[in-house]
Amino acid sequence: MAAIIFSPNIPTNHIRFPSSQSHSWSRRLGPRCSLQNPQQPLLRNRTKGRSFSLKECAISVALAVGLITGIPALDCSVNANAAASPVFPDLSVLISGPPIKDPGALLRYALPIDNKAIREVQKPLEDITDSLKVAGVKALDSVERNVRQASRALKQGKTLIISGLAESKKDHGVELLDKLEAGMDDLQQIVEDRNRDAVASKQKELLQYVGGVEEDMVDGFPYEVPEEYRSMPLLKGRATVEMKVKVKDNPNIDQCVFRIVLDGYNAPVTAGNFVDLVERHFYDGIEIQRADGFVVQTGDPEGPAEGFIDPSTEKTRTIPLELMVEGEKAPVYGATLEELGLYKAQTKLPFNAFGTMAMARDEFENNSASSQVFWLLKESELTPSNANILDGRYAVFGYVTENEDYLADLKVGDVIESIQVVAGLDNLVNPSYKIAG
Repeated sequence: MAAIIFSPNIPTNHIRFPSSQSHSWSRRLGPRCSLQNPQQPLLRNRTKGRSFSLKECAISVALAVGLITGIPALDCSVNANAAASPVFPDLSVLISGPPIKDPGALLRYALPIDNKAIREVQKPLEDITDSLKVAGVKALDSVERNVRQASRALKQGKTLIISGLAESKKDHGVELLDKLEAGMDDLQQIVEDRNRDAVASKQKELLQYVGGVEEDMVDGFPYEVPEEYRSMPLLKGRATVEMKVKVKDNPNIDQCVFRIVLDGYNAPVTAGNFVDLVERHFYDGIEIQRADGFVVQTGDPEGPAEGFIDPSTEKTRTIPLELMVEGEKAPVYGATLEELGLYKAQTKLPFNAFGTMAMARDEFENNSASSQVFWLLKESELTPSNANILDGRYAVFGYVTENEDYLADLKVGDVIESIQVVAGLDNLVNPSYKIAG
Protein backbone atom coordinates (compact mmCIF):
# COMPACT_ATOMS: atom_id res chain seq x y z
CA MET A 1 0.00 0.00 0.00
CA ALA A 2 1.49 3.31 -1.10
CA ALA A 3 0.84 6.71 0.45
CA ILE A 4 1.33 9.96 -1.45
CA ILE A 5 1.78 13.10 0.67
CA PHE A 6 1.24 16.66 -0.57
CA SER A 7 1.87 20.12 0.92
CA PRO A 8 -0.36 22.59 -0.89
CA ASN A 9 -0.08 25.83 1.15
CA ILE A 10 -3.42 27.06 -0.16
CA PRO A 11 -5.20 30.22 1.07
CA THR A 12 -8.58 29.69 2.66
CA ASN A 13 -10.46 31.70 0.07
CA HIS A 14 -9.51 29.20 -2.60
CA ILE A 15 -10.39 25.61 -3.22
CA ARG A 16 -8.59 23.22 -0.91
CA PHE A 17 -7.29 19.90 -1.97
CA PRO A 18 -3.83 18.39 -2.41
CA SER A 19 -1.57 19.58 -5.15
CA SER A 20 1.39 17.80 -6.67
CA GLN A 21 4.62 19.58 -7.35
CA SER A 22 6.01 18.01 -10.49
CA HIS A 23 4.70 16.64 -13.75
CA SER A 24 5.96 15.69 -17.14
CA TRP A 25 3.38 16.44 -19.80
CA SER A 26 4.15 14.96 -23.18
CA ARG A 27 0.93 15.59 -25.10
CA ARG A 28 1.53 18.71 -27.19
CA LEU A 29 -0.67 18.72 -30.28
CA GLY A 30 -3.07 21.65 -30.39
CA PRO A 31 -4.23 23.57 -33.47
CA ARG A 32 -5.16 26.76 -31.60
CA CYS A 33 -2.01 27.42 -29.56
CA SER A 34 1.21 29.18 -30.49
CA LEU A 35 3.95 26.73 -29.49
CA GLN A 36 7.67 26.57 -30.15
CA ASN A 37 9.86 24.47 -27.90
CA PRO A 38 7.77 22.54 -25.36
CA GLN A 39 8.96 23.24 -21.84
CA GLN A 40 7.35 22.69 -18.46
CA PRO A 41 6.69 26.10 -16.83
CA LEU A 42 7.42 26.96 -13.23
CA LEU A 43 4.20 26.58 -11.25
CA ARG A 44 3.43 28.50 -8.09
CA ASN A 45 0.51 29.56 -5.93
CA ARG A 46 -0.97 33.03 -5.60
CA THR A 47 -2.53 34.58 -2.50
CA LYS A 48 -5.00 37.45 -2.63
CA GLY A 49 -2.98 40.05 -0.81
CA ARG A 50 -4.35 38.93 2.55
CA SER A 51 -2.38 37.58 5.48
CA PHE A 52 -3.08 33.94 6.29
CA SER A 53 -1.70 31.67 8.97
CA LEU A 54 -0.91 28.82 6.61
CA LYS A 55 0.19 25.48 7.89
CA GLU A 56 1.33 22.50 5.95
CA CYS A 57 -1.56 20.19 5.18
CA ALA A 58 -0.75 16.57 4.37
CA ILE A 59 -3.00 14.02 2.78
CA SER A 60 -2.28 10.33 2.45
CA VAL A 61 -4.12 8.37 -0.20
CA ALA A 62 -3.79 4.62 0.18
CA LEU A 63 -4.07 2.79 -3.08
CA ALA A 64 -4.06 -0.96 -3.57
CA VAL A 65 -5.24 -3.23 -6.34
CA GLY A 66 -8.94 -3.84 -5.91
CA LEU A 67 -9.14 -2.12 -2.50
CA ILE A 68 -9.23 1.42 -1.18
CA THR A 69 -9.59 1.21 2.55
CA GLY A 70 -10.27 4.86 3.35
CA ILE A 71 -9.82 8.45 2.31
CA PRO A 72 -8.83 11.25 4.66
CA ALA A 73 -10.29 14.74 4.57
CA LEU A 74 -10.10 16.32 1.15
CA ASP A 75 -10.13 19.94 2.32
CA CYS A 76 -6.85 21.27 3.70
CA SER A 77 -7.63 23.54 6.64
CA VAL A 78 -5.46 26.13 8.31
CA ASN A 79 -6.26 24.17 11.46
CA ALA A 80 -3.70 21.41 11.64
CA ASN A 81 -5.92 19.51 14.07
CA ALA A 82 -8.94 19.38 11.77
CA ALA A 83 -10.64 16.02 11.83
CA ALA A 84 -10.49 13.73 8.85
CA SER A 85 -13.61 12.88 6.89
CA PRO A 86 -15.35 9.56 7.44
CA VAL A 87 -13.93 6.60 5.59
CA PHE A 88 -15.62 5.63 2.33
CA PRO A 89 -16.67 1.98 2.76
CA ASP A 90 -16.31 -0.37 -0.18
CA LEU A 91 -15.14 2.42 -2.46
CA SER A 92 -13.34 -0.06 -4.67
CA VAL A 93 -16.65 -1.15 -6.15
CA LEU A 94 -16.59 2.09 -8.13
CA ILE A 95 -13.78 0.74 -10.28
CA SER A 96 -15.60 -1.26 -12.92
CA GLY A 97 -14.17 -1.78 -16.37
CA PRO A 98 -11.87 0.52 -18.32
CA PRO A 99 -12.52 4.11 -17.22
CA ILE A 100 -13.68 6.70 -19.74
CA LYS A 101 -11.16 9.53 -19.83
CA ASP A 102 -11.97 11.23 -23.13
CA PRO A 103 -13.97 14.43 -22.55
CA GLY A 104 -16.02 13.94 -25.71
CA ALA A 105 -17.04 10.44 -24.67
CA LEU A 106 -17.88 11.61 -21.14
CA LEU A 107 -20.17 14.26 -22.61
CA ARG A 108 -21.86 11.78 -24.92
CA TYR A 109 -22.57 9.31 -22.13
CA ALA A 110 -23.81 12.12 -19.88
CA LEU A 111 -26.71 12.96 -22.20
CA PRO A 112 -30.16 12.08 -20.80
CA ILE A 113 -30.97 9.47 -23.44
CA ASP A 114 -31.53 5.72 -23.52
CA ASN A 115 -30.96 4.40 -27.02
CA LYS A 116 -28.92 1.23 -27.22
CA ALA A 117 -28.70 1.30 -31.00
CA ILE A 118 -26.72 4.55 -31.19
CA ARG A 119 -24.45 3.47 -28.34
CA GLU A 120 -23.56 0.34 -30.33
CA VAL A 121 -22.41 2.63 -33.13
CA GLN A 122 -20.59 4.95 -30.76
CA LYS A 123 -18.55 2.37 -28.85
CA PRO A 124 -16.52 0.83 -31.72
CA LEU A 125 -15.79 4.29 -33.10
CA GLU A 126 -14.43 5.32 -29.70
CA ASP A 127 -12.41 2.09 -29.55
CA ILE A 128 -10.41 3.29 -32.55
CA THR A 129 -8.40 5.40 -30.09
CA ASP A 130 -7.11 2.26 -28.37
CA SER A 131 -6.54 0.56 -31.72
CA LEU A 132 -4.24 3.40 -32.77
CA LYS A 133 -2.00 2.76 -29.79
CA VAL A 134 -0.52 -0.14 -31.73
CA ALA A 135 2.63 0.93 -33.56
CA GLY A 136 2.78 1.34 -37.33
CA VAL A 137 0.23 0.25 -39.89
CA LYS A 138 -0.58 -2.86 -37.86
CA ALA A 139 -3.01 -0.65 -35.98
CA LEU A 140 -5.12 -0.39 -39.11
CA ASP A 141 -6.19 -4.03 -38.83
CA SER A 142 -7.90 -3.26 -35.53
CA VAL A 143 -9.27 0.01 -36.88
CA GLU A 144 -10.81 -1.87 -39.78
CA ARG A 145 -12.62 -4.19 -37.36
CA ASN A 146 -13.86 -1.18 -35.42
CA VAL A 147 -15.21 0.47 -38.56
CA ARG A 148 -16.92 -2.70 -39.76
CA GLN A 149 -18.55 -3.17 -36.36
CA ALA A 150 -19.78 0.43 -36.29
CA SER A 151 -21.06 0.23 -39.88
CA ARG A 152 -22.91 -2.99 -39.17
CA ALA A 153 -24.44 -1.52 -36.00
CA LEU A 154 -25.59 1.56 -37.90
CA LYS A 155 -27.15 -0.48 -40.69
CA GLN A 156 -28.96 -2.81 -38.31
CA GLY A 157 -30.03 -0.17 -35.82
CA LYS A 158 -30.80 2.83 -38.04
CA THR A 159 -34.56 2.46 -37.70
CA LEU A 160 -34.33 2.35 -33.91
CA ILE A 161 -31.98 5.32 -33.90
CA ILE A 162 -34.35 7.41 -36.01
CA SER A 163 -37.29 6.42 -33.82
CA GLY A 164 -35.36 7.76 -30.83
CA LEU A 165 -34.95 11.25 -32.32
CA ALA A 166 -37.02 14.07 -30.86
CA GLU A 167 -39.77 14.94 -33.33
CA SER A 168 -38.67 18.58 -33.58
CA LYS A 169 -35.09 17.53 -34.34
CA LYS A 170 -35.74 14.49 -36.53
CA ASP A 171 -34.79 16.06 -39.86
CA HIS A 172 -31.48 17.31 -38.49
CA GLY A 173 -30.77 13.95 -36.86
CA VAL A 174 -31.44 12.05 -40.09
CA GLU A 175 -29.13 14.44 -41.94
CA LEU A 176 -26.37 13.71 -39.44
CA LEU A 177 -26.95 9.96 -39.77
CA ASP A 178 -26.52 10.22 -43.54
CA LYS A 179 -23.26 12.11 -43.02
CA LEU A 180 -22.17 9.49 -40.49
CA GLU A 181 -22.88 6.67 -42.92
CA ALA A 182 -20.96 8.37 -45.72
CA GLY A 183 -18.12 9.22 -43.34
CA MET A 184 -17.72 5.59 -42.29
CA ASP A 185 -17.37 4.65 -45.95
CA ASP A 186 -14.64 7.29 -46.21
CA LEU A 187 -12.91 5.88 -43.13
CA GLN A 188 -13.07 2.40 -44.58
CA GLN A 189 -11.32 3.71 -47.70
CA ILE A 190 -8.68 5.42 -45.55
CA VAL A 191 -7.96 2.08 -43.89
CA GLU A 192 -7.78 0.28 -47.22
CA ASP A 193 -5.32 2.91 -48.45
CA ARG A 194 -3.25 2.23 -45.28
CA ASN A 195 -3.28 5.94 -44.47
CA ARG A 196 -2.84 5.75 -40.72
CA ASP A 197 -2.29 9.50 -40.29
CA ALA A 198 -5.77 10.30 -41.60
CA VAL A 199 -7.64 7.99 -39.22
CA ALA A 200 -7.79 10.12 -36.06
CA SER A 201 -9.20 13.24 -37.73
CA LYS A 202 -11.88 11.21 -39.51
CA GLN A 203 -12.72 9.39 -36.28
CA LYS A 204 -13.19 12.73 -34.53
CA GLU A 205 -15.52 13.90 -37.29
CA LEU A 206 -17.63 10.74 -37.08
CA LEU A 207 -17.93 10.96 -33.31
CA GLN A 208 -19.09 14.57 -33.66
CA TYR A 209 -21.89 13.28 -35.90
CA VAL A 210 -22.73 10.62 -33.31
CA GLY A 211 -22.80 13.22 -30.54
CA GLY A 212 -25.04 15.43 -32.65
CA VAL A 213 -27.47 12.58 -33.28
CA GLU A 214 -27.57 11.82 -29.56
CA GLU A 215 -28.25 15.46 -28.69
CA ASP A 216 -31.11 15.37 -31.19
CA MET A 217 -32.64 12.59 -29.09
CA VAL A 218 -33.10 14.92 -26.13
CA ASP A 219 -36.65 16.27 -26.25
CA GLY A 220 -36.67 19.44 -24.18
CA PHE A 221 -35.20 19.81 -20.71
CA PRO A 222 -35.76 16.56 -18.81
CA TYR A 223 -36.68 17.79 -15.30
CA GLU A 224 -37.70 20.77 -13.17
CA VAL A 225 -35.04 22.64 -11.23
CA PRO A 226 -36.04 23.04 -7.53
CA GLU A 227 -38.18 26.10 -6.95
CA GLU A 228 -35.63 27.91 -4.79
CA TYR A 229 -33.17 27.95 -7.73
CA ARG A 230 -35.64 28.30 -10.58
CA SER A 231 -35.24 32.07 -10.95
CA MET A 232 -31.44 31.91 -11.19
CA PRO A 233 -29.63 31.87 -14.55
CA LEU A 234 -30.03 28.29 -15.80
CA LEU A 235 -28.41 26.53 -18.74
CA LYS A 236 -31.12 24.17 -19.98
CA GLY A 237 -29.00 22.23 -22.41
CA ARG A 238 -25.40 22.67 -23.49
CA ALA A 239 -23.23 25.58 -24.51
CA THR A 240 -19.74 25.89 -25.92
CA VAL A 241 -17.31 28.64 -24.99
CA GLU A 242 -13.88 29.61 -26.24
CA MET A 243 -11.40 30.91 -23.68
CA LYS A 244 -8.49 32.91 -25.07
CA VAL A 245 -5.51 33.09 -22.73
CA LYS A 246 -2.50 35.39 -23.14
CA VAL A 247 0.61 33.67 -21.82
CA LYS A 248 3.26 35.84 -20.18
CA ASP A 249 6.98 35.25 -19.75
CA ASN A 250 6.99 31.97 -21.64
CA PRO A 251 9.04 31.94 -24.84
CA ASN A 252 7.38 28.72 -25.95
CA ILE A 253 3.70 29.74 -25.87
CA ASP A 254 2.20 33.11 -26.71
CA GLN A 255 -1.53 32.53 -26.53
CA CYS A 256 -3.96 29.64 -26.61
CA VAL A 257 -7.68 29.18 -27.24
CA PHE A 258 -9.40 26.51 -25.17
CA ARG A 259 -12.77 25.17 -26.29
CA ILE A 260 -15.00 24.16 -23.39
CA VAL A 261 -18.35 22.36 -23.51
CA LEU A 262 -20.65 23.24 -20.60
CA ASP A 263 -23.29 20.66 -19.61
CA GLY A 264 -26.51 22.18 -18.38
CA TYR A 265 -28.38 18.89 -18.58
CA ASN A 266 -26.51 17.72 -15.50
CA ALA A 267 -25.57 21.05 -13.90
CA PRO A 268 -28.08 23.72 -15.02
CA VAL A 269 -27.54 26.08 -12.08
CA THR A 270 -23.75 25.84 -12.11
CA ALA A 271 -23.37 26.09 -15.89
CA GLY A 272 -26.02 28.82 -16.09
CA ASN A 273 -24.20 30.92 -13.50
CA PHE A 274 -20.97 30.62 -15.47
CA VAL A 275 -22.52 31.49 -18.85
CA ASP A 276 -24.22 34.49 -17.27
CA LEU A 277 -20.86 35.69 -15.93
CA VAL A 278 -19.25 35.10 -19.32
CA GLU A 279 -21.88 37.29 -20.96
CA ARG A 280 -21.12 39.97 -18.37
CA HIS A 281 -17.44 39.72 -19.47
CA PHE A 282 -16.64 39.02 -15.83
CA TYR A 283 -13.64 36.83 -16.67
CA ASP A 284 -12.15 39.06 -19.39
CA GLY A 285 -8.84 40.41 -18.14
CA ILE A 286 -8.68 38.22 -15.02
CA GLU A 287 -5.38 36.49 -14.36
CA ILE A 288 -4.75 32.82 -13.74
CA GLN A 289 -4.55 32.78 -9.94
CA ARG A 290 -3.44 29.25 -9.20
CA ALA A 291 -1.35 26.87 -11.28
CA ASP A 292 0.37 24.26 -9.17
CA GLY A 293 0.50 21.21 -11.39
CA PHE A 294 -2.74 19.86 -9.94
CA VAL A 295 -5.29 22.51 -10.92
CA VAL A 296 -5.48 25.76 -12.84
CA GLN A 297 -7.82 28.25 -11.14
CA THR A 298 -9.22 31.71 -11.73
CA GLY A 299 -12.29 33.86 -11.08
CA ASP A 300 -11.35 35.66 -7.84
CA PRO A 301 -12.02 39.36 -8.56
CA GLU A 302 -9.85 42.22 -7.33
CA GLY A 303 -10.73 43.69 -3.98
CA PRO A 304 -12.03 42.05 -0.82
CA ALA A 305 -14.85 40.14 -2.55
CA GLU A 306 -14.18 36.49 -3.24
CA GLY A 307 -16.91 36.13 -5.84
CA PHE A 308 -19.25 37.99 -8.17
CA ILE A 309 -21.05 40.96 -6.65
CA ASP A 310 -24.41 41.25 -8.36
CA PRO A 311 -24.92 44.98 -9.01
CA SER A 312 -28.69 44.57 -8.69
CA THR A 313 -28.38 43.38 -5.09
CA GLU A 314 -24.86 44.60 -4.20
CA LYS A 315 -24.31 41.18 -2.64
CA THR A 316 -22.18 38.21 -3.60
CA ARG A 317 -24.13 35.84 -5.80
CA THR A 318 -23.62 32.25 -4.66
CA ILE A 319 -24.90 28.99 -6.06
CA PRO A 320 -25.56 25.63 -4.40
CA LEU A 321 -23.42 22.54 -4.70
CA GLU A 322 -25.06 20.68 -7.59
CA LEU A 323 -24.39 16.98 -8.29
CA MET A 324 -26.09 14.69 -10.77
CA VAL A 325 -25.87 11.08 -9.63
CA GLU A 326 -25.77 8.23 -12.13
CA GLY A 327 -29.22 6.68 -12.41
CA GLU A 328 -31.07 9.71 -11.01
CA LYS A 329 -33.31 11.97 -13.08
CA ALA A 330 -32.35 15.27 -11.41
CA PRO A 331 -29.36 16.65 -9.48
CA VAL A 332 -29.07 16.77 -5.71
CA TYR A 333 -28.33 20.14 -4.14
CA GLY A 334 -26.56 21.50 -1.10
CA ALA A 335 -24.79 18.37 0.14
CA THR A 336 -21.84 16.21 -0.82
CA LEU A 337 -22.49 12.59 -1.72
CA GLU A 338 -20.57 11.62 1.39
CA GLU A 339 -22.93 13.69 3.55
CA LEU A 340 -25.89 12.04 1.82
CA GLY A 341 -24.49 8.59 2.55
CA LEU A 342 -24.16 7.83 -1.17
CA TYR A 343 -20.71 6.31 -0.83
CA LYS A 344 -21.01 4.04 -3.86
CA ALA A 345 -22.74 6.54 -6.14
CA GLN A 346 -21.09 7.80 -9.30
CA THR A 347 -21.58 11.26 -10.74
CA LYS A 348 -22.73 11.78 -14.33
CA LEU A 349 -19.94 14.32 -14.79
CA PRO A 350 -16.88 12.76 -13.13
CA PHE A 351 -13.36 14.09 -12.66
CA ASN A 352 -12.10 11.58 -15.20
CA ALA A 353 -10.68 13.81 -17.91
CA PHE A 354 -7.69 16.10 -18.09
CA GLY A 355 -9.31 19.54 -18.16
CA THR A 356 -12.41 18.69 -16.13
CA MET A 357 -13.99 22.05 -15.17
CA ALA A 358 -15.60 22.59 -11.77
CA MET A 359 -16.55 25.24 -9.20
CA ALA A 360 -14.31 26.20 -6.31
CA ARG A 361 -16.05 26.84 -3.00
CA ASP A 362 -15.39 27.55 0.66
CA GLU A 363 -14.05 24.61 2.61
CA PHE A 364 -16.92 24.29 5.07
CA GLU A 365 -19.83 25.72 3.09
CA ASN A 366 -21.26 23.62 0.28
CA ASN A 367 -23.35 26.46 -1.15
CA SER A 368 -20.62 29.10 -1.31
CA ALA A 369 -19.51 28.81 -4.95
CA SER A 370 -19.74 32.06 -6.90
CA SER A 371 -17.27 32.83 -9.67
CA GLN A 372 -14.07 30.90 -8.95
CA VAL A 373 -13.56 27.96 -11.29
CA PHE A 374 -10.81 25.40 -11.74
CA TRP A 375 -9.62 22.88 -14.27
CA LEU A 376 -8.14 19.59 -13.11
CA LEU A 377 -4.72 18.58 -14.38
CA LYS A 378 -5.33 14.90 -13.95
CA GLU A 379 -3.33 12.89 -11.41
CA SER A 380 -3.39 9.15 -12.00
CA GLU A 381 -2.68 8.40 -8.33
CA LEU A 382 -4.78 11.04 -6.60
CA THR A 383 -7.70 11.10 -9.05
CA PRO A 384 -8.01 7.60 -10.49
CA SER A 385 -10.92 7.47 -12.90
CA ASN A 386 -14.11 6.10 -11.33
CA ALA A 387 -12.65 6.22 -7.79
CA ASN A 388 -11.20 9.62 -6.94
CA ILE A 389 -11.63 11.89 -3.94
CA LEU A 390 -13.07 14.87 -5.84
CA ASP A 391 -16.24 13.33 -7.27
CA GLY A 392 -19.24 14.12 -5.15
CA ARG A 393 -17.56 17.03 -3.37
CA TYR A 394 -17.19 19.61 -6.11
CA ALA A 395 -19.61 20.49 -8.91
CA VAL A 396 -18.32 19.58 -12.37
CA PHE A 397 -20.10 21.41 -15.17
CA GLY A 398 -17.97 20.96 -18.27
CA TYR A 399 -14.87 19.70 -20.00
CA VAL A 400 -12.15 21.29 -22.10
CA THR A 401 -12.47 19.53 -25.45
CA GLU A 402 -9.74 21.29 -27.45
CA ASN A 403 -6.20 22.14 -26.36
CA GLU A 404 -6.74 20.76 -22.86
CA ASP A 405 -3.10 19.59 -22.76
CA TYR A 406 -1.93 23.21 -22.79
CA LEU A 407 -3.59 23.89 -19.46
CA ALA A 408 -0.43 22.44 -17.92
CA ASP A 409 1.59 25.26 -19.50
CA LEU A 410 -0.44 28.05 -17.90
CA LYS A 411 0.95 29.79 -14.85
CA VAL A 412 -0.01 32.40 -12.31
CA GLY A 413 -0.21 35.82 -13.97
CA ASP A 414 -1.26 34.63 -17.42
CA VAL A 415 -4.30 36.60 -18.51
CA ILE A 416 -7.69 35.46 -19.76
CA GLU A 417 -8.18 37.89 -22.63
CA SER A 418 -11.74 36.76 -23.28
CA ILE A 419 -14.29 34.01 -22.88
CA GLN A 420 -17.01 33.93 -25.52
CA VAL A 421 -20.06 31.74 -25.97
CA VAL A 422 -19.85 30.31 -29.49
CA ALA A 423 -22.83 27.94 -29.32
CA GLY A 424 -25.82 27.28 -27.09
CA LEU A 425 -26.47 30.76 -25.68
CA ASP A 426 -30.16 30.27 -26.49
CA ASN A 427 -30.21 27.53 -23.84
CA LEU A 428 -29.59 30.12 -21.10
CA VAL A 429 -32.81 31.10 -19.32
CA ASN A 430 -33.25 33.84 -16.71
CA PRO A 431 -30.10 35.68 -17.84
CA SER A 432 -29.23 38.50 -15.47
CA TYR A 433 -26.47 40.11 -17.51
CA LYS A 434 -26.95 43.50 -19.16
CA ILE A 435 -25.73 43.73 -22.73
CA ALA A 436 -23.90 47.02 -23.22
CA GLY A 437 -24.31 48.86 -26.50
